[in-house]
Amino acid sequence: MLWEAKTENKFKTLISKIPVFHRHIAESVVRVQAEKIAFLRNSARVEDQDVIGAFFSDVPSPFYSMMVRILEQTGFDYKKYGFPKNIKS
Repeated sequence: MLWEAKTENKFKTLISKIPVFHRHIAESVVRVQAEKIAFLRNSARVEDQDVIGAFFSDVPSPFYSMMVRILEQTGFDYKKYGFPKNIKS
């Protein structure tokens, strides 16, 4: 599936900020989930909301605060899309 260029660039920057030992799995899982979310929205491309949705659906709770911090650092406005919907503890 195609990705919006700005979204993909922010995603790559975000992935580069994840600890090395988690980077590959995070990239793989989030990429697949973001594409699935975009498909379910009937979108022809992955956009910010899809990446954000993927992170909030697939990141384990011990990494939640780090994920939120990195999303903010890379310009993903998760609050714009109503996240967090269910705060993980």
